[in-house]
Amino acid sequence: MTIWLIKRVLQALVIVLLMTMIVFLGLHAIGNPIDILIGPDADQRDRALVIAQLGLDQPLWMQYLKFLNGAIHGDLGKSFIYNESAIKLVLQRLPATMELAFAALFMAIVVGVPLGLVAGLTPDSRLSRIIMAGSIMGFSLPTFWVGLMLIMAFSVNLGLLPSSGRGETVEVFGLQWSFLTANGLYHMILPAINLALFKVSLVIRLTQAGVREVMPLDYIKFARAKGLSSLRIITVHVLRNIMIPLVTVLGLELGSTIAGAVVTESIFSWPGAGKLILDSINGLDRPVILAYLIIIVCVFVTINLLVDIAYRLLDPRVRLEKAS
Repeated sequence: MTIWLIKRVLQALVIVLLMTMIVFLGLHAIGNPIDILIGPDADQRDRALVIAQLGLDQPLWMQYLKFLNGAIHGDLGKSFIYNESAIKLVLQRLPATMELAFAALFMAIVVGVPLGLVAGLTPDSRLSRIIMAGSIMGFSLPTFWVGLMLIMAFSVNLGLLPSSGRGETVEVFGLQWSFLTANGLYHMILPAINLALFKVSLVIRLTQAGVREVMPLDYIKFARAKGLSSLRIITVHVLRNIMIPLVTVLGLELGSTIAGAVVTESIFSWPGAGKLILDSINGLDRPVILAYLIIIVCVFVTINLLVDIAYRLLDPRVRLEKAS
């Protein structure tokens, strides 16, 4: 297990290094931030001075090595627009995005797993057909449209929930968190529901397919023959086996939820990293874009590593295959 873990960590470091190179080269291939940062009335001298101050007059390979050296020491450069540390800007906004992502994942598990169990255990019932039809709608409806409909229904027409902002926050470990206050949770409901819609549908279909696959197997029949209750069969035997693909998919979906929260944050004016990266793209703020993308890559790689570890812990067959 230790050797395998060391290999996976080394692979993760190589992936992060390659991604920094791809992202760095890709950003420098699109647009010139000088065209946005400097007005059209500036003369060539002012233009050359700003280019030199930002280090954009150096060869691309030298810029990358300088960036890599700074990244090793935790410095991803200064924002062109805010004139602050890029990594600090992203990390200040990331808790808001993480809150939404974990809230959406929590909703997906709490709502999706029970509905998927019902649909899998009673596949021919009317309720099962309604649940599966609802899951198809969850896949089909665009996120931006659902967000606007939620605002129209619950904020404009009913006046029950706020349509924008993060609400009250509490500082913990130097970061602001809204889920620790009632007002913050109140503001989180609509954006979390909007972000969770696709995940709920995914969990429903995964759970339903897993239950349909597991129920006819011999060990379920033996459990019934031994006189075990239906509740024990479902909680101990069925759920334990369908959790393996669920953990794998949900782990990967957590990363995509964090990275894909841009639309939801824009609709609900949620001050997270997604909204920051959108503003940075519009302003071609390369350091902030780089910092955000590298942090997201690190999050993806870390989640993949944790999913692999969880997979080995949940499924003894994987450990046996590696050992042999």
